[in-house]
Amino acid sequence: MKKASALLISCALIFGTALAGCSKDSANSPSQTEAAKDTKAKILQYNNLKEPTSLDPPKGFDQVSYDVLNNAFEGLTRLGKNQQPEPAMAKEWKVSPDGKKYTFTLRDGIKWTNGDPVKAGDFEYAWKRLLDPKTASDAAFLAFPIEGAEAFNSGKGTADGVKVKALDDKTLEVTLAQPSAWLIGMVSSPAFFPLNKASVEANPKWAGEAATIVSNGPFKITEWKHDAELKMVKNDQYWDAANVKLAGVNFKMINDTNTAYQLFTTGELDTTSSIPADMSDKLFAENKVKVEDAAGTAFYRFNVKMAPFNNVNIRKAFVEAVDRQKLVDLVLKQKHKPADAYVSPGLKDPAGGDFRTVGGSLIKFDAADAKKLLEKGMQEAGYKTLPEVTLTYNTNDVSQKIAQALQAMLKDNLGVDVKLANKEGKVLTAEQKGLQLQLSRSSFLPDFADPINFLDGYQSTNPFSRTGWVNPQYDKLIKDAYNEPDDAKRFKMMHDAEKILMDEAPILPLYYYNSAYLQSDKVEGVVRHGFGFIDFKWASFK
Repeated sequence: MKKASALLISCALIFGTALAGCSKDSANSPSQTEAAKDTKAKILQYNNLKEPTSLDPPKGFDQVSYDVLNNAFEGLTRLGKNQQPEPAMAKEWKVSPDGKKYTFTLRDGIKWTNGDPVKAGDFEYAWKRLLDPKTASDAAFLAFPIEGAEAFNSGKGTADGVKVKALDDKTLEVTLAQPSAWLIGMVSSPAFFPLNKASVEANPKWAGEAATIVSNGPFKITEWKHDAELKMVKNDQYWDAANVKLAGVNFKMINDTNTAYQLFTTGELDTTSSIPADMSDKLFAENKVKVEDAAGTAFYRFNVKMAPFNNVNIRKAFVEAVDRQKLVDLVLKQKHKPADAYVSPGLKDPAGGDFRTVGGSLIKFDAADAKKLLEKGMQEAGYKTLPEVTLTYNTNDVSQKIAQALQAMLKDNLGVDVKLANKEGKVLTAEQKGLQLQLSRSSFLPDFADPINFLDGYQSTNPFSRTGWVNPQYDKLIKDAYNEPDDAKRFKMMHDAEKILMDEAPILPLYYYNSAYLQSDKVEGVVRHGFGFIDFKWASFK
């Protein structure tokens, strides 16, 4: 997936507007204040970095959107405190002996925030809307294991051909094209959340304002000050409201690390992932930073249709010229692991090992070899001088520091002068999709716990790729992996595919994500899912 491009907010703007809304007297809306009084609970102040891309589940396919949606909506399953999927809107499910048919039974009495009952038809409607080519969802490929899904999404089939059917108000039947052991975890993703059909169809812009969002999760959205703050209160209609301890959550949109840190120190944020690099060593030494295992990879995309990156050896030269250990130690300073391939650690293989350990290191830092590769690539392309290269990153202070570090490494290790350009996240993504950028920043955070989720995005037909890269052998391996019921064989196919991806180098991996954050000692129960999104359902103040 992903995620996490960001908008730099100047300190002047922050202190002129955002802080005025963060004062202790005005932090809570009237509805939140009443909720806090009624439940003797509190409002948690969380830094979500920036404005959500969209709160329409199939469209807001990034972390800042899905972190909000994960608390306002709920799917058939929900990732629990132990990171495993557990019953949510569905109280139970049955799987056919061949592993292809899932029958979900919904709970009694589940409701939307407007009081309507949540029905199986709400899931059928939402999932087919996810796949509808008119929706143009980047998340649609997640549903391709469902029979008829890919055909409908590609324009070769119909919605009726998608084997998702509400047998009645309480029963949803899903038929897969092939067994997919990860389905139960996958349907906890926001891409598979139900939708209230009446509210969606009544207003094409329903997801753009708090007043028109009808949801079904632990919290409901009550106020949305765009590019500043989004407020939620506890949803008393939620089936498990008794276990929701917070009165609400305020999602702040502060994308400057130093500003967010200052707000945390003054108590105006209860938790944030913004850790200033120049204070990182001190904060870690004082045990003020909490670090949890996570999943996902930060990387750059090459545009293989644009010179000079239409040459594989030039791409590989850039990959080998980056000292990832120095990047994580001296620039990021948050205990990240340098990437030695694309699929991050934490995914178990059939024999009980880790996918990354079994797959081994597939990329390296080798300045001398990088120079040789560059020379070879330039000879192949007929270059006496390398064409001008521009590295584009999303506008925030962390991405800027990473881009500057890469610029220096490429100069030192290859003798290449690289220009830097920054763009607002939505613009960067749009230009990536249009293959308008040479070398540009990206990230991937998995939607479910299986290596296929990392790898299928680089199939030639997948809109997530945004590289222009096409490799028929890679495409076949991923397609065969989806259809292979034997996990040992399936994992072998995925390892082979990752080797091709790294050898062809349409991407430049940088580091694997972790979850490093600051959190008030008064707060407990916030769950940060390695293969999902932040969850405040069980959070509380001590």
